[in-house]
Parts: sequence; structure tokens; C-alpha cells
Amino acid sequence: MSQTTGSTDKAIVKELDSAARRGYNLDGTKAQRVKRRLTSRPATVFAILITVLWTLPTFGLLVSSFRPAELINTTGWWTAFENWGWTLDNYSEVLLSASSSAPQLGSYFVNSLAITIPVVVFATVLAAMAAYALAWIKFPFAEWVFIIIFALQIVPLQMALIPLLQIFTSTLKPAQEWLHDIIPIIPDETYVQVWIAHTIFGLPLAIFLLHNFISEIPRELMEAARVDGATHGQIFLRIVVPLSVPILASFAIFQFLWVWNDLLVALVFSGGTADVAPLTQRLAELAGQRGQTWQRLTAAAFISLVVPLIVFFSLQRYFVRGLLAGSTKG
Repeated sequence: MSQTTGSTDKAIVKELDSAARRGYNLDGTKAQRVKRRLTSRPATVFAILITVLWTLPTFGLLVSSFRPAELINTTGWWTAFENWGWTLDNYSEVLLSASSSAPQLGSYFVNSLAITIPVVVFATVLAAMAAYALAWIKFPFAEWVFIIIFALQIVPLQMALIPLLQIFTSTLKPAQEWLHDIIPIIPDETYVQVWIAHTIFGLPLAIFLLHNFISEIPRELMEAARVDGATHGQIFLRIVVPLSVPILASFAIFQFLWVWNDLLVALVFSGGTADVAPLTQRLAELAGQRGQTWQRLTAAAFISLVVPLIVFFSLQRYFVRGLLAGSTKG
């Protein structure tokens, strides 16, 4: 027993000497050293400075949205307290006005929600199932499939816009019109094209991120479930999904923000009609050729920011956990 203890002590001393030669601080791990540096006073001051600079334009947008047009055109937002003038007319015009010249954002706001929420659900569910299949189900050429999916991330989505639009025009559009003729209550202009396009463009990154997390689930846990007779569906729903909630929420936030703020895909696949067009398309129209009606544009732009902010802050704890998931071992 004493010989074993002596050899263990020698091994510990040897490991400590080796760590010292590699430059590690023996008073704490390397991760603790990095944490101390990131939480030091200079790092905190720098983080606060970056936060202020990043938030300043949004604050200026908020202040401008409550100012009348004449003040916006003649003075800067930072002089709002010197040139006093606050009003809610900008918000009433973009939300409540019945005039044809007003933005009337209500329907576009609903369109953005109707586009974004289903896309987030479709992309997250499909990516989670695909990631599980690639990580834990053995089938021919699984590694090559994952490599191809990974490579698709570097392909610009602009290259796929025209071919995908041609496919939709030749197949999906006639099917929608045929269904509308049979069941008139179903409109011929729907969100299906935008749903499919956004889901396709979001899947490569989603599968890659989720695969890296799901593949790190302990093999002993998966094998124990198989020994108990669990099927792949049961393992996915009862083990993989509960353990993957942080990374699923993180990707859902990314996907929500990307789809909500998207303009290019909406312009190509929505058809431009008010029945389907999202909020970003109406904001682009508000800018106009000469950039008039700044007071309406600032109010409408801040309204478009509200939902992403609510989503981010409500799921922030999942977002941080998802980003840190798999970054450290042990």
C-alpha cells in the first residue's frame, strides 16, 4: 500500500512539474485564468464600452420614433431634450391609420409571424431528426452525407434563388392554383414557398450544430436505452430532445432572427403581395427612392425590433447554455 501511495505521489509531482514547464498556473486551471482575465476591471470597462456603442443607434432610433417630422428633419436625435417635442402620432400612423398612404403594418406584422414561427419549427425539428440519424443510426455513406451537408454551408444562397424559384413556378404554383379551384377557401397565394425556401437554407447549419452536440451524448446512455428495448423514436423523444433543449433553443433563436430580418428571400418567394409579404418588405418600401417620411420609418423599424428582442431576452438563458454546450469537457 505504501509503495502504491509513493508511486502516486511521484506521478503527481511529475505531472505538476510538467504543467509548470508548459506555462500553466498551478494556483488554478487554464480556464480559471482566462475567466479571471475576462472578469477583470479593464475587460469589464471594455465590455461596457462596446455595449454602449452597440446600443447607441438603437436608442437613437427609439428617440426619433417619438419626434415629429419637422424636428427629425432639422435637428439630431441627441438634441431631443433641447428641442422639446414628443408625440405618439408616428406609431398611430403606422399601426392604426386607415389611410391608403399610411404603412398599415398590422397585416405585414402578422405575415412575418406566420412566416417565421413555422419556419423555426420546421427547421429545428427536421435538423434535430437528421442530426440524430447521422450521429447514432448506422447507414451506408453516412459520413459522406454529413460532409456534403457541411459543405453546403459555403454555398451562397443567392446561387439557389433562381433555380428554386423556377421549380416553385413550374410545380408548386400550379398545384396551389389547382387546390384553390377545388377548395376556394384556400388562397392561391400562401406562405408555402417562403416556408420551404427558408427551411432549406437553414438546414445545413442547423444539422451541423445539432450533430456536434447530439453526437457527444454518452454512448453508455444510448446503449442502455437500446438494451431496455427502446426504439430510435423513443430514444430521440425521451433522451435526445430533453438533453438537447439548450442547443435547440439556441438554434431556434438564430433561425428566428434570421428569418424575421430577412428581405432577400421574402422578395423572391413571397410574390410581393400584401397577403404574404413580411414586415421587412414594407419597411423597404417605406424608405422610398428619396427617403421621405423618416418619422414613420423610425417608428416602423422600432416596431420590427420588438419581437426579436422579446424572443432573445425570454430565451437568453437557453441561448447562453447552448453556446457553451460542448465547449468544455469534464
